[in-house]
Amino acid sequence: MTAPTLDDLKILTQWDTPTICNALEIVVPERRGYGFSVKPFSCLYPDMAPICGYARTAKIRAAVPDLGSNPSRVPYYEYVAAGPHPTIVVIEDLDPSPGIGAFWGEVHTAVHKGLGALGVVTSGSYRDLPDSAPGFQVLGGMVGPSHAFCHEVEFGTSVNVHGMEVSHGDVIHADRHGAVVVPESAVQEIPEAVDLIARREAKILHAARAEGFGIEALKKALSEASEIH
Repeated sequence: MTAPTLDDLKILTQWDTPTICNALEIVVPERRGYGFSVKPFSCLYPDMAPICGYARTAKIRAAVPDLGSNPSRVPYYEYVAAGPHPTIVVIEDLDPSPGIGAFWGEVHTAVHKGLGALGVVTSGSYRDLPDSAPGFQVLGGMVGPSHAFCHEVEFGTSVNVHGMEVSHGDVIHADRHGAVVVPESAVQEIPEAVDLIARREAKILHAARAEGFGIEALKKALSEASEIH
């Protein structure tokens, strides 16, 4: 299996994240019970198309001041800017009550979009809803007014955001439903799996939407669907 290309990632954005999760159940069935978010997000652009890119990870705190003598944020920005692109920033808020301070708003959405990121998935908060960068997707734990003492603790390490474990460089697919980690080895197999699922579901949906639908029609449709390979 060759490494996924930019075109391979773009192809995945034609389907929503639940569909990608369904396909992964076929392609990598051992991943069925994990690898995706399990808590709801607040979505900045719910009508925006799905995004798919390589994870850039970080951890933040906002409840207490940074005791590291206010280090420069430039190394973090350099990390985000590094290829391959496109990227999706995945940030874990380490505060006991995540979201006290918003890392994301007008400035950071603009900066990260300019550095090649498609969006962010975070357990923390975001703000500046009308002024955030157009087309930069934000899935956040909540919306809040202040950035408090928000600062990075570390970046480039593994994080856990709403139950989803993410490492640097993981392929992430996300939309208003949530996010999922897509193994690189599975990326090129997903389109075929999606097609198989669609053909099976079409049998059931056609029957369910037809007049006179009942249990016998359902049994017949389920049988026909199971024969599709």
